[in-house]
Amino acid sequence: MARIEVDEGDDRDEGRGRGKGGGGGRGAPRRKVCRFCAETTVVIDYKNAQLLRGFITDRGKMVPRRISGTCARHQRAVSLAVRRARMLALMPFTVTGE
Repeated sequence: MARIEVDEGDDRDEGRGRGKGGGGGRGAPRRKVCRFCAETTVVIDYKNAQLLRGFITDRGKMVPRRISGTCARHQRAVSLAVRRARMLALMPFTVTGE
């Protein structure tokens, strides 16, 4: 009589199930929520350079709405604050590479 080994699970699917963070690019991505709409205590101010640094790339460019998740109304306010902070030398226009 031949002995038959039974494989209990398939190791190939590891990490592909729902909630595992496998990605794959299928389906609609999770909708980003505007942090200024969610938290009404946060105020957009050109003097708060620490807050505005989150909306600037490492190259000194403004992060677009589709990446940052801010709504159109607050994105306009953020871009205005960044421009004002740049004019007062609180933030750089560009970052020079070394």
